[in-house]
Amino acid sequence: MISRRDFLQVSMAASAMVGASGFGNWARLAAQQSLTQDQLLQFDTFGNVSLIHVTDIHAQLKPIYFREPSINIGVGGNKGEVPHVTGADFRRLYGIEDGSPSHYALSSGDFASLAQAYGKVGGLDRVATVINAIRADRPDALLLDGGDTWHGSMTCYKTEGQDMVNVMNALKPDAMTFHWEFTLGSERVQEIVEGLPFAALGQNIFDAEWDEPAELFKPYKFFERGGVKIAVIGQAFPYMPIANPRWMFPEYSFGIRDENMQAMVDEVRAAGAELVVCLSHNGFDVDKQMASVVTGIDVILSGHTHDALPEPVLVGETIIVASGSNGKFVSRVDLDVRDGRMMGFRHKLIPIFSDVITPDAKVASLIDEQRAPYKAELEEVIGTTDELLYRRGNFNGTWDDLICNALMSEREADIAMSPGVRWGPSLIPGDNITREDIWNVTSMSYGEAYRSEMTGEFIKVILEDVADNIFNPDPYYQQGGDMVRIGGMGYRIDVSKPQGERISDMTLLKTGEAIDPSKTYIVAGWASVNEGTEGPQIWDVVESHIRKQGTITLEPNNSVEVTGV
Repeated sequence: MISRRDFLQVSMAASAMVGASGFGNWARLAAQQSLTQDQLLQFDTFGNVSLIHVTDIHAQLKPIYFREPSINIGVGGNKGEVPHVTGADFRRLYGIEDGSPSHYALSSGDFASLAQAYGKVGGLDRVATVINAIRADRPDALLLDGGDTWHGSMTCYKTEGQDMVNVMNALKPDAMTFHWEFTLGSERVQEIVEGLPFAALGQNIFDAEWDEPAELFKPYKFFERGGVKIAVIGQAFPYMPIANPRWMFPEYSFGIRDENMQAMVDEVRAAGAELVVCLSHNGFDVDKQMASVVTGIDVILSGHTHDALPEPVLVGETIIVASGSNGKFVSRVDLDVRDGRMMGFRHKLIPIFSDVITPDAKVASLIDEQRAPYKAELEEVIGTTDELLYRRGNFNGTWDDLICNALMSEREADIAMSPGVRWGPSLIPGDNITREDIWNVTSMSYGEAYRSEMTGEFIKVILEDVADNIFNPDPYYQQGGDMVRIGGMGYRIDVSKPQGERISDMTLLKTGEAIDPSKTYIVAGWASVNEGTEGPQIWDVVESHIRKQGTITLEPNNSVEVTGV
């Protein structure tokens, strides 16, 4: 893993490029526990181009709690590399003082007490304030949205993404790329994209029938900023038809298409591009690999895996910026571009501490307008929690445990499966659980909760398949989110083994008996990619369970033993 000192030395040795991060400034202020809005936004303006990056907002219009992962396992060449460093190790790596606001923003330890001390994060009205401040300093800054924007809340579901479209339009992005947006269905996506006042980009979005670039999504767009000709190339999530239901967008195919990416980079360079920016939803490890294969990309703005890194990572002469998720951070990158090449940069990951940053009044009013028709439904209290409820990490979080418990109880199942999605805010002990909170961790356009019979052998096949999507040592084969969450069953996983050999010691928890490969079990789950899946919506299942429980308490979940790390 490259240290900050090594980062500067290597970058200068490689290309005479000078790099710096503003993280140290706000980390020191955070350690003094004296953050103000002016301090958070302070930036030593540099060079002639500014990029503003947001990604993976997942329709979170209002401030939330969001806990970073405590487990994020790296495999192959990424073992022990950021972003696969968490907790105390992460804080030591970046010199973060325990108990500081930067500890709270960037790592998981002692989250509940720090959340009570420092409050919620995010809120697009606060994000608007930050963007406006950057634009006041650099009026022609480019605002780029990395996707997973029109998905993840009750109002987004009810309005088919229109609430997010309306608010994001008010922020005036210059371009975006895509992932979960496609689960609105291709007709709805086309309707929205045709009306966007900014560029919808994806060099890897192809017409499935003709295997040609899709006309609706341009591969790149040129911008003139600071006297520099900039090409922004879009990279949508490559594995849409695997991770999400193909039948919702049958007209399109995806893939990494790094050969086409290289062709696009060459094309824009030949057309005079002095700075090439890739707006990506690959995920961080895939972006690193792509940067090692494709030459000529100056900056990759990385999305999909929700990583929040206070400093860029250098691959060759490409800097990769990770800006977190759920509206919790905004990245600013200033670049010095001269004589047709990037000579240096300054970067700052700006945490959106909701109690520190003043909301933009116009955007706050617009957000309330989107939510007004659903306000009573959103705010209805369904129960309370004595637990820290979170979802994030390679294996079960407490929100996932609660969802699995609801599936087993409400659907009368032996075993429950919940998808290993990364989105979903947190709740701290003592919080009410509102209907909005439930939708924030379950909202999707294929949320039917199925109940089916599966053999022990088939359950193992599912686990092995998902595990390979996460722990294949080649990032280009890492096609999933996190590990499918399991209720009612324990197992052992050796992440160092090849596909088919990772999962063992599967046990039915209620009896303590080993899972019999030939025996049939009742399994409840949700988010099946199969068309025609039947069952109640998952948010209704979880709401019913919470109402019956009243106050949520959970047993510690030690049912997954992880080895080979």
